[in-house]
Amino acid sequence: MQVKRAGILGIGASVPDKVLTNFDLEKMVDTSDEWIRTRTGIRERRIAGENESFSTFAIEASRLALEEAGISPSQLDLIICATVTPDRPLPSSSCYVQHILGAEKAAAFDLTAGCSGFIFALTVARQFIANGEYKHILIAGGEVLSRVTDWTDRATCVLFADGAGAVVLGEVEEPAGILATSIHNQGEYAEFLTIPAGGSELPTSQETVSKRLHFVKMMGNELFKAAIRYMSKVSEEVLLKASVKPEEVDIFIPHQANQRITNAVAERISVSREKIYSNIDRIGNTSSGSIPIALHELKEKGRLPKGTLILMSAFGAGVSWGSALVRM
Repeated sequence: MQVKRAGILGIGASVPDKVLTNFDLEKMVDTSDEWIRTRTGIRERRIAGENESFSTFAIEASRLALEEAGISPSQLDLIICATVTPDRPLPSSSCYVQHILGAEKAAAFDLTAGCSGFIFALTVARQFIANGEYKHILIAGGEVLSRVTDWTDRATCVLFADGAGAVVLGEVEEPAGILATSIHNQGEYAEFLTIPAGGSELPTSQETVSKRLHFVKMMGNELFKAAIRYMSKVSEEVLLKASVKPEEVDIFIPHQANQRITNAVAERISVSREKIYSNIDRIGNTSSGSIPIALHELKEKGRLPKGTLILMSAFGAGVSWGSALVRM
């Protein structure tokens, strides 16, 4: 069987209109603009409105990606939504995306891998294109993390934001396409980043609500060190897989979690800081939405001409981590 080359045909993104600045947060919790910027690199973040959900942004991002790809929803074979904040626990948000888009023949499912979700979805979708099972696949990655953020916890509320990005994958000709991907997990660190209640272990009750167990809980110091270690390792892994040297990379798009993590990873893998694309100062941490949102911004800026070699790397809950090397 001839293996097909999967690549990105279209990119889109959608973020809320509402902006929450560090100065706004100063009025809500014991923090300061200087403290947040110094430790995270964030100045402001986008927050969803009252009637907006994950699918609100996923659908708009998907429409933009389909338009650029020149693909109609009826041509989609599969939809994967990478998110930890679906519209509802049941059914999957991908079903809403499929229905609203009008992608009637597409199979659809959600994928949960924390902030690494987009890389995991890209890795899964690539296989369907490569083996000829599907021709066109839509991936929408994003979150509405404001719904699971404890706005009294200054360690987490300064980080998270809302929005989604999307890509359409299809067969492309060499040298373009997804050159290599790699994904990993280490479940022993699951407690580093978690939402304790709301699942089958701790079903929703008056007690879980009163104890604020439905919000994100994070062990920041442990995550910081693990993120640098594993994002560096997996980035080097995909470069080795594709026989690409760090200096050949045109753009490095890390998960937008913390600017200090980004800088440390780039230094470890010998990618110059000028090649880093970062929007964390304006967008915040949108988890699985951060990389596709960054891709869309680069496209809008005209920075993704044919042949551009992009290294993407992410780290998230699970803990999970992954990387992808893509040539436009």
